[in-house]
Amino acid sequence: MEDNKDITIYDIAKKLNLATSTISRALKDHHTISAKTIKKVKEACAELGYRPNSLAAGLRSNKTQTIGVLVPTIDQPFLSSLISGIETTAKKSGYNILITQSGDSYQEEINMTQALYASRISGIICSLGMETRDTSHFMPFIDAKIPLVFVDRVPNDIDTYRVIIDNYAAGYKATKHLIDQGCRRIAHFYAGMEFGTLFSERKRGYLDALRAHNLPIEEDLIIKLEQLVFTEGIKATNKLLDMKNPPDGIFSSVDITAISAIQCAKKRGVKIPEELAIIGFNDDPISSIIDPGLSTISHPAFKMGQISAEKILNHLQSPKKDNIKEVTYLNTEVIIRESSKRN
Repeated sequence: MEDNKDITIYDIAKKLNLATSTISRALKDHHTISAKTIKKVKEACAELGYRPNSLAAGLRSNKTQTIGVLVPTIDQPFLSSLISGIETTAKKSGYNILITQSGDSYQEEINMTQALYASRISGIICSLGMETRDTSHFMPFIDAKIPLVFVDRVPNDIDTYRVIIDNYAAGYKATKHLIDQGCRRIAHFYAGMEFGTLFSERKRGYLDALRAHNLPIEEDLIIKLEQLVFTEGIKATNKLLDMKNPPDGIFSSVDITAISAIQCAKKRGVKIPEELAIIGFNDDPISSIIDPGLSTISHPAFKMGQISAEKILNHLQSPKKDNIKEVTYLNTEVIIRESSKRN
């Protein structure tokens, strides 16, 4: 055999003087093949270094035993944990995952969905990008009856599986926690994606918590960030602290901008939490490392990934009817640390 040559079942068949069909069935432990032959075939495969080509087999059967995963980015702790949950569950059932990133770009999301569709994946799990305003690029999966699960960042205009938290309740709980600590002028950082529900629901929870406790809603305390990044949080916090009457609390829709608020406030000599109480969202690992520790809302990313993969696998085993509208809600909790703990 030549070095670096991919070993095929034809090579195994030639070595053992058996038909390729026999080799193929033996590798699947088919009942028509004797235990002695199966053992002989598997020993020859191990000796020659044969690896089954799952992609080629998938293309022949129009199934690749692969679940496509499309996320905005893989470098955020929440999304990397989500992917880990998906992969752990998929592997247990013999499936691989193919990870793609949109970079929060609508056009790139379209490109990636087309690439995943062309790869003949068995199912797709997606968290939408920030720029997404329309989901028609997912319709080929619906039309081809390929199971589709939206997770965390989900749309409103397409009937399929959704795995989410109750963002409204989480936003309400975060704001109420600050109110319970004595805050009366609470600012809020949120982001775009008006098409989806995630950040708008957290904002709605924030507003209703203020109303329920007879606190005024001040538009200049509600800041929409262009991107959920550290530098945007710094700019927003400076803007708030420059006000004649700055807020005494901040609820940020993500941890990274809450952490930037902590660092900005400390640099300006603002005492946390005595003068400014801060709570974030996600419980990223850095939340428990920063000083003071960041209060936050738990976001069960790994479990959301597991459930998303289970939805795909269950659907493949027992295909559901058209127009699926199945929503799975997971619970969240307030994690109280030093950044907001006054009482």
